[in-house]
Amino acid sequence: MAVLVLGGAGMLGHQLVRALGESGDVCCTLHGSPEKYADCPEYVTRHAYFNVDVLDQSALQAVLDDCSPDAVVNCVGLVKQRDEASRPAAAITLNALFPHTLYEMCAERGARLIHMSTDCVFSGDKGMYVDNDLHDARDVYGRTKSLGEVGGPGALTLRTSIFGPELFTKRGLLEWFLAQSGAVHGYTRAIFSGFTTYEMSRIIIMLLKREGDASGVFNVSAAPISKYDLLCMIRDALALDIDIEPDNAVAIDRSLDSSRFRSTFGYTPPAWREMISELATRLRAEKHPALKQ
Repeated sequence: MAVLVLGGAGMLGHQLVRALGESGDVCCTLHGSPEKYADCPEYVTRHAYFNVDVLDQSALQAVLDDCSPDAVVNCVGLVKQRDEASRPAAAITLNALFPHTLYEMCAERGARLIHMSTDCVFSGDKGMYVDNDLHDARDVYGRTKSLGEVGGPGALTLRTSIFGPELFTKRGLLEWFLAQSGAVHGYTRAIFSGFTTYEMSRIIIMLLKREGDASGVFNVSAAPISKYDLLCMIRDALALDIDIEPDNAVAIDRSLDSSRFRSTFGYTPPAWREMISELATRLRAEKHPALKQ
C-alpha cells in the first residue's frame, strides 16, 4: 500500500513516516527546501516532496499524481500554539476548508483519507464527550477544526489529542516540559485523554491495514488523566530534576469517550504507564538533547 503523509516533519507526521517506512511504501510533503531539512532524520527526507504548499492545489495535485497513493494521511494544520491559529483567515483556510478540498482530490483518485482533528472542538466544560456531542469551542482554532472534519465515503476523521517529540517547532507539551528546570505548575483539574505520537502512529497504521471502507468521524482516546499526573509520570520515567507543584487554578476537561471507535475497530488503548515507559525508552534511544546521556 502506498501512503502519502501531508506534513512529514510535524509532531505526528515525522513519527508516522518513520513507522510506515519500516513496513511499507510511504512518501510525505515538506514545506521547505532540502537545505531547511538538512538536520532532519533521513527516514523523513528520503521519502519527501520538498517545497510543497498544500494550499497550492496544482502543486498538491502534482504530488498526488506522482505518488499515486492508496491512502493519504493529513497531518497539516494550524495548531493551537501558533499565533496564526487565532487569525480567522489563516485558520479557516487550512483547518476548515483545506480538508474538504483534499477529500475531493482523494475521492477523484480513489484514495482513502485519514484526517486528524482535535478534542479542542469541545470547550472542556463537561468532559467525556461522545462522538455526536455538540461542538462548543469558543476560539477560532476549535471552531475551524470542527468545520474541517470530514467523514464521507472513504474518509476517516480521528478526533483526538497527541504529544511527543518534535523536530523543529518545540511548541507542544512534551518539548515545553523537557526544557524546564526548577519548579513548574501541574494542573490537577486539566484533564487529557490523548496519546503519545508513537501510539497514534500505530493506530493510524492499524486503520490503513484494515480491509473495507470504514468512514466517519470518531473520538479516539486513552483513559483520562490530569496534566499534573501526566507530567509527574513523564518526570519519573525520565528521572528529570523538576519539581511539579499541583495547581487547581485551571479547570478544563476535554476527555473523550471513544467507546464507538473501540467497538468498531476492536481497539484497546494501552495504559498510561505503558505509553510513558515507551516514550522514555524511545527518547533515550534517540538521544533527545534535553536528556542527560
